[in-house]
Amino acid sequence: MSLKQPKQLKALLAGAVSLAVLSAVPVAGVSAEEGFKGAKDWVSGAPDQLTKDKRLEKYLRGFDQPMWEVGERYDRMEQALIDENYELAQYHWKKIRITLENGLMKRPGRRANAEAILLNSTWAEVRDALATEDPAIVKAGFQKAKNACMACHAAERVAYMNDQPLFMRDGFLADK
Repeated sequence: MSLKQPKQLKALLAGAVSLAVLSAVPVAGVSAEEGFKGAKDWVSGAPDQLTKDKRLEKYLRGFDQPMWEVGERYDRMEQALIDENYELAQYHWKKIRITLENGLMKRPGRRANAEAILLNSTWAEVRDALATEDPAIVKAGFQKAKNACMACHAAERVAYMNDQPLFMRDGFLADK
């Protein structure tokens, strides 16, 4: 093909670009048989309640998403403590409990360890430590929170979760 044929070259380039773009777009996880019409009606356009429920369950996933939020909030809580923003740390600690409870609704098999290790007593102890705004008491409370998280991971047979910067760095718990 010579460059003297600009219409053919444009068509070829347009086709190549279209193919590249389309190959980069992920395919939807819902089949046409389920009545999927498009992005704006992925739930409301479902043919029946069971399909709606299945789509929502797939979208909401398992315990990994709530734990991702817990990790983000734990990280923000630690930074708030470094900044001596105790109110923000308390806020994130409250949201961590809500997020865990919501996650346990999806994965009730994880409830026994979550309650025994964190929710039944440790959570309130950390809450109370944060409320004092006394640096030594807050530090001890945050250490208790970190230990509970790591113990729960071990009890749930996902101790590899503890091998990440979130738990390995000294951060707020470092000696000053």
